[in-house]
Amino acid sequence: MSDQPGRGPEQRLPVRRPDSEPAPVDRFAAPPSAHQFALTPERAAGIVRQSGSARWVGFLAALIVVLFVIVYYFYELGFPGVPNTSRLAAETEAQQVTAVERGYNIYQANCASCHGATGQGGIGPILNDQMKLFVHLKPGYLNNVLTAGGRYVCSNPSSIMPVWADTNGGPLNYIQIKELIAFLRAANDRKYEVRNPDTNEEVRDASGKVKTFTGWRDPNFEPAPDATPVPACWSAPAGSPAPGGSPAATPAPGVTVLKLVASGIKYDQASLEAPADKAFAIEFDNQDAGIPHNVDIYDGSGKQVFTADTINGINKITYNVPALPAGTYKFTCKWHPNMVGELTVK
Repeated sequence: MSDQPGRGPEQRLPVRRPDSEPAPVDRFAAPPSAHQFALTPERAAGIVRQSGSARWVGFLAALIVVLFVIVYYFYELGFPGVPNTSRLAAETEAQQVTAVERGYNIYQANCASCHGATGQGGIGPILNDQMKLFVHLKPGYLNNVLTAGGRYVCSNPSSIMPVWADTNGGPLNYIQIKELIAFLRAANDRKYEVRNPDTNEEVRDASGKVKTFTGWRDPNFEPAPDATPVPACWSAPAGSPAPGGSPAATPAPGVTVLKLVASGIKYDQASLEAPADKAFAIEFDNQDAGIPHNVDIYDGSGKQVFTADTINGINKITYNVPALPAGTYKFTCKWHPNMVGELTVK
């Protein structure tokens, strides 16, 4: 209490400690055993046991990883000497089969009306000729034609071959273009299934059997050393003479004349007869305006002994054939190889 008048009871302020002196806190102490730094035999044995177990666990883990990598490698690429064990190859093959089967439907829907259901040709050029497949119809060339249209071929601006790639206004996207090329380049050494383009289910015939088709390209084909190169262009240059043929209106007097008509993708006669060792003539009538047909003659060994092309713009022409020895020959159109007949020389 203060003795001075007018002042209330004395107020005591709390005592403040200097900042350098923190308030005391409760301290905890570890048991004495925790402060023993000596490596006792028991402790050393425990460390060794733990270290050994850890090494075994690490070794087993590394071994499992190595075995998994080896097994997975052979699973992907196949076991050496064991056919059909590569998952990667099997998947690649399955994707190729799918592309060919889809390309078949694209071809039948968009291309068959001009080039024929089996590539035999028609309004458009033949596509299943082995020499053309070997020389010209490579993936890059086909992609360019489908992308740029027929004007890409021989720079023909009046070609009726349209553009198919949607990048240039056509109806097919790049995947469909690839699938169409896969079909056009498919090998003929295996069968593919015809599938419904909407459901991808197999198409069956009246007997319930799945319809199949084969590719056109012979993977083992190699042209003969003396084979005649296949022209890349669809039609011959205007006004150029046909090799081996003559546009004469009438054959020479005394010469045997054989008449042959070409229409669609066939000749009107499947057999002709000519005299042996005497020149003869073939009056050839191409009734398909704008579609090239010709006559090639081959002997029994497959050697070409005569060839003649029509002249662009002229549908009727006389082919003067040199004398041939007696024997049986085959005549065919190089543009449509399924147009085949037999020539007997005797």
